[in-house]
Amino acid sequence: MNLVDSSGWLEYFADGRNAEFFAAAIEDTENLIISTINVFEVFKRVLQQRGEEAALQAVALMHRAGVVDVTSPIAMDAVKLSIELKLPMADGLILATARTYDAILWTQDADFEGLPNVRFTEK
Repeated sequence: MNLVDSSGWLEYFADGRNAEFFAAAIEDTENLIISTINVFEVFKRVLQQRGEEAALQAVALMHRAGVVDVTSPIAMDAVKLSIELKLPMADGLILATARTYDAILWTQDADFEGLPNVRFTEK
């Protein structure tokens, strides 16, 4: 199972330098999950930069994956991870979601560099 961090989705949608790094995980929708936090972050950024139609299209593509809601157990695990690793709230929720579903977390967010079951590439 894979979970691509919001930074990876945005890189993929922008066809950025690291888009190819994230492509394999994103395009393997049978083995891909997304968190509702990913939906929030990606929708917000695309809405700000490219407008509502583009933001809705981006989220529609994301919904080809399995959508995982933030549950109370995930939120509590996220708090522990946030304290232990000094992560911001959204990063804690993403990491807790990935760990709950035994997913590999794909990212270019330096907060996750070096953590187990994380595929990291520099921006």
